[in-house]
Amino acid sequence: MRFTVAIDGPAASGKGTIARALAVRFGFAHLDTGLLYRAAGVKAAESGMEPAEAAASLGEADLARPDLRSGEAGEAASRVAALPAVRAALLAFQRDFARREGGAVLDGRDIGTVICPDAEVKLFVVAAPEERARRRHAELSAGGDSRSLEEVAEDLRIRDARDAARADAPLKAAPDALLLDTTEMTIEAAVAEAARWINEQLRKA
Repeated sequence: MRFTVAIDGPAASGKGTIARALAVRFGFAHLDTGLLYRAAGVKAAESGMEPAEAAASLGEADLARPDLRSGEAGEAASRVAALPAVRAALLAFQRDFARREGGAVLDGRDIGTVICPDAEVKLFVVAAPEERARRRHAELSAGGDSRSLEEVAEDLRIRDARDAARADAPLKAAPDALLLDTTEMTIEAAVAEAARWINEQLRKA
């Protein structure tokens, strides 16, 4: 069976947590596509390679680096993700992953609109800016990052603007995506709502 769940949304909206939980729940493979861009950005910065060249040369070891969850890696990802050549270099990898046998969940910013426009399920996960900043600040603080809540909120604002304004594959909801606002939802409730929608589509498959 080939069944694709495409999950998009801004940083710290909860999409990654939801995607991982759904993959476990349904036995689907999971790809955090943001890690691809984080790895490409970090590799380009460290090696001096052109971003598209770095993206094309990524291997599993590049995606396993623990520092890809850092704020610096997130900034690097947002910068290289705006480059059409980088997105093109990673397109085939993501599409192949999405149509693997057994089902797949992909989360990112252009999965439902560009990578998998024919996905059986599309979710667009959002949350209020202040809640997203609180979540990201807690996550970064736990990892030893000393930035203030205000600094984190400003970083998110800049990333949102960059992601929404880029000419190639801007962040936006697919017309047929289910909107999931997690501002006041527990992760359990958000996963349950997403799972309900997936089950409905599985029954039709």
